[in-house]
Amino acid sequence: MRETDFVSGFARGLAVIEAFDETRPKLSIAEASKITGLDRATVRRSLLTLSELGYADYDGKFFALTPKILRLGHAYLSATPLPSIIQPYLDQLSDRAGQSASASVLDGTEIVYIARASQKRVMSINLTTGSRLPAYCASMGRVWLAALPEQEAREILSRSNLKANTPYTKTDPEELIAEFRRVREQGYALIDQELELGLCSIAVPLENDRGRIVAALNIGAPAAHVAAAEMVERYLPLLKETQAALRVVLR
Repeated sequence: MRETDFVSGFARGLAVIEAFDETRPKLSIAEASKITGLDRATVRRSLLTLSELGYADYDGKFFALTPKILRLGHAYLSATPLPSIIQPYLDQLSDRAGQSASASVLDGTEIVYIARASQKRVMSINLTTGSRLPAYCASMGRVWLAALPEQEAREILSRSNLKANTPYTKTDPEELIAEFRRVREQGYALIDQELELGLCSIAVPLENDRGRIVAALNIGAPAAHVAAAEMVERYLPLLKETQAALRVVLR
């Protein structure tokens, strides 16, 4: 891309939008400036523009995104058939497993949920389509990172906030790289309370008919009901059946 093709103002506006999340639903200009690293004047113009266009509310001190912002995400969901193709298979998988099942894609250092069938709430946060989780400590994220060339996976880890969410979270880059190799060899990722205490999950890659990974698929279960050691025997066969069925229809 030529330098003259890059619209810096648009890029800064997107950075301001991305500063909001479930832990920061309201932001002042100063807070948004600190998060994005942009100067206050730039952030102020971006936020006031979002407010003028109806994408944000402003109470005189804090800005908050409005439901209109969902149009931006809906454009992706409408433009790609992937979520609508996966959802019926996900519903069936969830019913057979008696647990929640999800599908995600990789976006930078995070996974983004594109489809979900929920049996019960297994995390403290409410996961829905569009929810994001750090890739390094999520089962679907490890499936994605294991599918990448090792150098690319290392670069993503270098940009990730490798914090210990629980006493079980792997945060050492070399240990994670070794885990990615193991995931690649065995064909699935198993997480034992690394993302959140009390949650276990198992994930497999979803490949299209040409063998290219297009999404990751997982089942999550409360550790009190299903120990991590039991996840492979209980749920991996169901995941592999769904994986095989989707490979035929994914392009």
